[in-house]
Amino acid sequence: MSAPTSGGASRDGYGKGLLRIAEDPRVVVLEADLGKSTKSCHFRDEYPDRTVSLGIAEQNMMLVAAGMASSGKIPFASTFAIFTERAFEQVRNGIARPGLPVHICGSHGGIHTGTDGSSAQSIEDLAVYRTIPKMTVIHPCDDISAEELTAQLLDLNGPSYMRTARNKVPRMYEDGSNLRIGSGSVLREGGDLAIISCGVMVGVAISAAETLSNEGISCTVVDMHTIKPIDVELIAELSESCGAFVTAEDHSVIGGLGGALAEWLSTNTSTPLEMVGVRDSFGQSGGSSELMDLMGLNEAGICEAARRAISRK
Repeated sequence: MSAPTSGGASRDGYGKGLLRIAEDPRVVVLEADLGKSTKSCHFRDEYPDRTVSLGIAEQNMMLVAAGMASSGKIPFASTFAIFTERAFEQVRNGIARPGLPVHICGSHGGIHTGTDGSSAQSIEDLAVYRTIPKMTVIHPCDDISAEELTAQLLDLNGPSYMRTARNKVPRMYEDGSNLRIGSGSVLREGGDLAIISCGVMVGVAISAAETLSNEGISCTVVDMHTIKPIDVELIAELSESCGAFVTAEDHSVIGGLGGALAEWLSTNTSTPLEMVGVRDSFGQSGGSSELMDLMGLNEAGICEAARRAISRK
């Protein structure tokens, strides 16, 4: 698939997705003082009567959302990814246990957030939400995919967590027609290795695949935007056709996309896997590219992991 040259931030796609489904009167939006940053502010501007601003009270926001969902509404509640973790108990017990259709968006996730520093860089949120039964976990790679996947949440039966990013990245999609929650999207095909990526690392994975092709290594690149439930049918196919995997994520290698793939591989096949991600450490304050390079979350890191994975075939 050829990618458009212009860029977009997935948080912008979330805001556009809310407007796409706004005609459904069941849709309500909840904010915790960060509507401008998460882009739910656009919905608030158009539909103030269906927007609830709770201030800096994330725990309350989740339980208010649960109450609204139990009354027939479909709430979308957003704040920074790191602040959603403050409400873990409320999400677990108030939303997930009864299986209510509350859709949480955590913006500014990962090291890519940059200068906000380690206290604001959630590198564990995907793992946290993967552990909660009934939760769907999504991490789109650009604004177009975020918009489409947000719109699809309207028909999801149960709760979800979507992580979005602040900064613009190259678009991987021209439209969202081929995107489906629960199905990985193949962006490039090759037979030597499969790079399974999510979020801001999808574009980096495409660049790495192009570099590896110059070495005679042919790579499939997958945007695994849905981390739970992960697309095990696609993984099984790629295990047979490629025989080696690399995961690439702006998240801890513990419990995120790499962890999800490792869990399946360890009980189904001996296909080698190398993980590119944050290695059990907190982030730092700095420019996005500077920090990503420091953590090895870059093209060189993926290429090195690819060579190791292939050597283990």
